[in-house]
Amino acid sequence: MTDEQAVLRCQDGEREAFRHLVERYQDVLFGTAVLMTGNRAQAEEHVQDAFLSAWRGIQGFHSDRPVKPWLIRILVNTVVSQRRRRVVSTVSLEYESESDDDSQPAEEIEAHHDRVAIRQALDLLNPDHRQVVVLRYFAELTVPQLAQAIGVREGTVKSRLHRALGHLRDQLATGGAREVHGHGQ
Repeated sequence: MTDEQAVLRCQDGEREAFRHLVERYQDVLFGTAVLMTGNRAQAEEHVQDAFLSAWRGIQGFHSDRPVKPWLIRILVNTVVSQRRRRVVSTVSLEYESESDDDSQPAEEIEAHHDRVAIRQALDLLNPDHRQVVVLRYFAELTVPQLAQAIGVREGTVKSRLHRALGHLRDQLATGGAREVHGHGQ
């Protein structure tokens, strides 16, 4: 079933068709929410709230438009509104602890350290910058889709990405990790 077919069936009241959208997009929404919030439990709540809002708003969605940016926008709005409603203390991402013993190849150890360094550097970005980096490189939204998802102009997205990647490079350079490459700035 295509996304368009699923949306049309959902608009006809077929709840089972919504499962197609959930199964297709839950991982990218969850990963995006984790990177935005730094908290897996909060991310799960945000994703559930986003899908609930999507189900409630499916009647107004135009089935010929792409679903992914629409769902991401709902998620972003959910995260932002939750931040506004409660005082959230900054929570670092939970990093999996892997031992650096000799049984792991050196490349795996180095890649793990790079991932941790990138996650830590993301935590240091302001929320707007973290949001564009996560949506561009994790959720793999194009600049126009990202602009639509967060409700800003494409030029704003490009300038935020440019600044965010610069801050990431600076953080990683001071932390000793490899440089972040700005794919498609």
